[in-house]
Amino acid sequence: MKINGNAVRPGYVIEHKGRLWRATKIKHTQPGKGGAYLQVELKDIRDGTKLNERFRSSETVERVRLDQRRYQFLFSEGEMFTFMDNETYDQMAIHQDLIGEPVDFLQEGMTVTIESYEGSPIGVTLPDSVAMAVVEADPVVKGQTASSSYKPAVIENGRRVMVPPHIETGTRIVVGTADGSYVERAKD
Repeated sequence: MKINGNAVRPGYVIEHKGRLWRATKIKHTQPGKGGAYLQVELKDIRDGTKLNERFRSSETVERVRLDQRRYQFLFSEGEMFTFMDNETYDQMAIHQDLIGEPVDFLQEGMTVTIESYEGSPIGVTLPDSVAMAVVEADPVVKGQTASSSYKPAVIENGRRVMVPPHIETGTRIVVGTADGSYVERAKD
């Protein structure tokens, strides 16, 4: 679907210069001389290279519609991760690079969304947060009772997370998958 060059928004996937790009940042610029334009930072979906491009309102770009389906994570073998379609029960193996850094948060049985273009998977989206157990937490430093104080802890996938002082080893916490930050104490 063709859209105006100034209608690009973060998260849109566009076809540009024969490749698929995801818009990550946009900035409207109106110079003193000449027409206004949209400065867009694009990231190649397949290899991750970045490109800064200017689009004027008179230009059109091709917005790509991606197929999104829900899959269940089954298991991993080395760098390959196997998912099952929740409707057809077809299985799909995806390389670790396609999942990215949140791969540490994948748990058996977790439901994820896989984006594909023309039958080829191009991205995996995990839930916004996951519950994990704290396997190692530093003791509380006496007098460290300010509300904004945090201490380091290690969760079950080996990642280091800054947690509030009341969190101890064995406590289950909710961690954001986007940046690996502490969200809250798990309710389970």
